[in-house]
Amino acid sequence: MFYRLLVFLLLLSQPLLALAGDAAPRKANVVMETTMGTIKLELFDDKAPITCANFRRYVNEGFFNGLIFHRVIPGFVVQGGGFEPGMKKRNTHEPIVNEADNGLKNSRGTLSMARTQDIYSATSQFFINVVDNQSLDHQGKTPSAFGYAVFAKVIEGMDVVDKIVATPTGHVGPHGDVPKTDVIMTKVYEEK
Repeated sequence: MFYRLLVFLLLLSQPLLALAGDAAPRKANVVMETTMGTIKLELFDDKAPITCANFRRYVNEGFFNGLIFHRVIPGFVVQGGGFEPGMKKRNTHEPIVNEADNGLKNSRGTLSMARTQDIYSATSQFFINVVDNQSLDHQGKTPSAFGYAVFAKVIEGMDVVDKIVATPTGHVGPHGDVPKTDVIMTKVYEEK
């Protein structure tokens, strides 16, 4: 009798579980295989749809494959997404809208779009915050206060990021904080 009741309850719950599954937001993960280990990311499509679509476009084009983390600053960030070994710049798509006003914070383990002083200049370069960087958060609409758009977070592999940030750095031409040994993104792809 108990067994039949249990089977009946399980069968009854299936449609409810299916409905609950449909209502839950999909976790969009990106895997970043590097020469120092693997990093897994969760994209915040609901909070930064333009930025996530831009990042996913580069991922699906294979753009990041073979690029390096070219700027490593302990107590601040690890940056990549624009240069091949030897600091050879890779061509990008047009800049995107800055979604820094989405309410997300530049906390340790989050990814944000890198840009110049122009708030709408982000293309492919991103950085991983290795500490809480409140100074990079959106604080207003002026160029100096607009901030940097958070669009993802590390869900696995923050230990790899910490290994990268401990890499000795130097100068390559006009570029400072460049790892002396290339840290390469060997393969970046969407996890299906």
